[in-house]
Amino acid sequence: MATDQLIQMLTQGVWDTLYVTVVSTLLAYVIGIPLGVLLYGTTSGSLFPNKAVNSVVGVIVNVLRSIPFIILLILTQPVAKAMVGSKLGNQAFIVYLVIAAAPFVARMIESSLREVDSGVIEAAQSMGSNNFQIICKVLIPEAKPSLLVGSAIAITTILGYTPMTYLVGGGGLGQLAIQYGIYRSNATMMYAASLLIILLVQIMQEVLSAVAKKSDKRIRK
Repeated sequence: MATDQLIQMLTQGVWDTLYVTVVSTLLAYVIGIPLGVLLYGTTSGSLFPNKAVNSVVGVIVNVLRSIPFIILLILTQPVAKAMVGSKLGNQAFIVYLVIAAAPFVARMIESSLREVDSGVIEAAQSMGSNNFQIICKVLIPEAKPSLLVGSAIAITTILGYTPMTYLVGGGGLGQLAIQYGIYRSNATMMYAASLLIILLVQIMQEVLSAVAKKSDKRIRK
């Protein structure tokens, strides 16, 4: 394989991997944030306690989290078919990733919100703030460092799943590493694609961790 062709394929692989990872992460948070807030808010002694809702949402989240991704991918193929018109390709794989990641994100959101000092919440309530105001202006800002650390974990976890795009005919660095590196015995492609995946994980982890550290008021001088 010519060097120019190798570079071109790896460049496209990086783009496909980033596209799937970023879009999946964003959509997982669109679903996961409301679920996480709901799990936190409906807990006994929280903002709007509701044992029935908390139990139902908790069971759904726990069940989805407990299913191995490869099995979840198979089980949710009809969902992908209904949503994007196909069970194959990057668009379908995004659906699988979102279904797998959203419950994980929801639990991280819930955990981050639980870390907020109850005194801050009580102070907001004493000043007449309603639940929506407390969530938007108190809980989320106070939990921001923890939320950012969680987002770093989420995006790197999702990135770690992207090599499985090969199973549904999608593209990306994982597909290049498997199809060309393993099945066609192209060691250069396999090592190059694997190295780029590792590099992407490290960059995302470091950037988001740095942002989280900078936003943490507790460690400011």
